[in-house]
Amino acid sequence: MNSRRDAGGTPQSPFRAVELNLNRMVDTVDLGPAHPPKEESLKVFAEVETELKRELLHQKHTYLKHEPEYFAAVQHLSDSDLTSFTNADLESVRVAQSAYGIHLLGKVRIPPMPDDGPAYIHVRVFISDEPAKLHSIHTEEREEPDGGKRYRAIFTKHDELEWFDT
Repeated sequence: MNSRRDAGGTPQSPFRAVELNLNRMVDTVDLGPAHPPKEESLKVFAEVETELKRELLHQKHTYLKHEPEYFAAVQHLSDSDLTSFTNADLESVRVAQSAYGIHLLGKVRIPPMPDDGPAYIHVRVFISDEPAKLHSIHTEEREEPDGGKRYRAIFTKHDELEWFDT
């Protein structure tokens, strides 16, 4: 296997190179301010809605096997309740232009959830000359001050819609 080395000769993981490239991507896009979705954003959301619901259920069932904390806030919901959102539930968007196309980040409300707690998913859609494609649903793994980790895929109204890759 061909291993990469840094300037000091230390072997580097190939995943580190991918991480650096993703970080560069964030540096090369100008993420606009959050705002209510306009007609074009609603149209794009409608194009990926079926794929989004399918992927959300896939992630929920996958994470429930290994990391149930990601979907703990909505574990009590049926699959149909979890995916009962429509483009009317797309509450906020941010748009970024890159050399490859347009990135639409969206905050989607899960209707059966109470507004004062975790009730939102964050999604990223890629738009180019081809039909819009769901890029990812945000899942967050955060290290806590005590050394533990916090996992979540369901966010609150007050969580900012920031750039994400996963």
